Amino acid sequence: MLVLGSNWLVDSSVAFARALGVSDLIIGLTIIAAGTSMPELAASIMAAVRGERDIAVGNVIGSNTFNILGCLGISGLVSRDGLSIAPAVLNFDLWVMVAVAVACLPVFIVGREIGRRKGLLFVGYYVAYVAYLILERRTTMPSTSIRRS
Repeated sequence: MLVLGSNWLVDSSVAFARALGVSDLIIGLTIIAAGTSMPELAASIMAAVRGERDIAVGNVIGSNTFNILGCLGISGLVSRDGLSIAPAVLNFDLWVMVAVAVACLPVFIVGREIGRRKGLLFVGYYVAYVAYLILERRTTMPSTSIRRS
């Protein structure tokens, strides 16, 4: 049911976003990324609730590693012309990903614990990132003028 629900979430969200004129890049960075991560989120929450913290952390790190290396690698293998990377990704989103990885290092090395405060901080960072994407998209959208007769 979780996989089916994720598929419905992604499909309907993409349909709404396209109807609103949202670019495929923004759809991929937000809706599809969140929707396809729902099963991982559920598994990590259940592991944390059951006290199996290593599974929760390993699931997230392993999934991200596979997404970056495996999914991109396989997609590049099967693509006829290769995967072109949008300039927006290279100029902003790639650096956000690097910054997030660097921001996690002190948490993992020094604190070795992600409690409620740090969890809330991470969720806040994600909300800020998505808000930036949406606001930035609004400022770059062409304005339409309405003429009244």
